[in-house]
Amino acid sequence: MARLKSADIRKLTPPERQKKLQELYNELTNARIELATGGGTQNPHKIKGVRKAIARVLTIEHEIELEGSK
Repeated sequence: MARLKSADIRKLTPPERQKKLQELYNELTNARIELATGGGTQNPHKIKGVRKAIARVLTIEHEIELEGSK
């Protein structure tokens, strides 16, 4: 997973952001399952990076929502 930049997330349409968010949640679930089954991950910091990417998307969605309500 490449690091998502805020500018790139802002360029996405709302349905694209929702799709990206769902992909990130799926990736997080897969990484957690892989860790729990004892397989170990290719990158031990993958879970942290995915969680930050999810937070970044949710933060931008919330900012856009607040801008629209003004």
